Amino acid sequence: MSLDIKLHKKDLPDEITFSDKIAIDCEFTGLNIKRDRLCLVQISSGKNDAHIIQLDKDNYDAPNLKSILKNNKINKLFHFARADLLFIKKYLNVSVENVNCTKIMSKIARTYTDKHGLKDLIKEFIGIDVSKQLQSSDFGGDLSDKQLKYCAQDVVYLHQIYNSLNNILLREKRIDIYNSTIKFINTRVDLDLASFKEDIWSH
Repeated sequence: MSLDIKLHKKDLPDEITFSDKIAIDCEFTGLNIKRDRLCLVQISSGKNDAHIIQLDKDNYDAPNLKSILKNNKINKLFHFARADLLFIKKYLNVSVENVNCTKIMSKIARTYTDKHGLKDLIKEFIGIDVSKQLQSSDFGGDLSDKQLKYCAQDVVYLHQIYNSLNNILLREKRIDIYNSTIKFINTRVDLDLASFKEDIWSH
């Protein structure tokens, strides 16, 4: 599959617009919100395209990107939204509206397995065994072509995966419980920012 990958510095250009559903992923320097920073935000319209925004670490001034993230008319598909939304809220200072998460969908829909990683979902629903070798590479500096391709593959398949998981949720009559669960996502992010990592529902 030929991918249309575009790298943007600091923000999305003014002329780029999206329809009512996009896939989003982020790359960080690590997973510790107190230490590590947000480096990239990738967006795909679902048409084998990937817009990769390399953010300015000194001010994170990206008004076009922020406007899209806050737009509640655009359905935003993430995989493991909890982590992405956490870094977006800290560094871009926005709460993302109208969110869906394929990891949460998978855990509720695919009870026949305990494998809910993006690689597993791509293999099952797209039929491609993608490499996650570059997952732990340095996204804080200049990006190689291989890194850009890796970033792109994390978003270009999410539309198809979302549709497949949604079909299972509907078929198994679990869509209502998923919809109720995903409404909690921004509260879960707020709990993470407040350092509540444990299961607050436990005894």
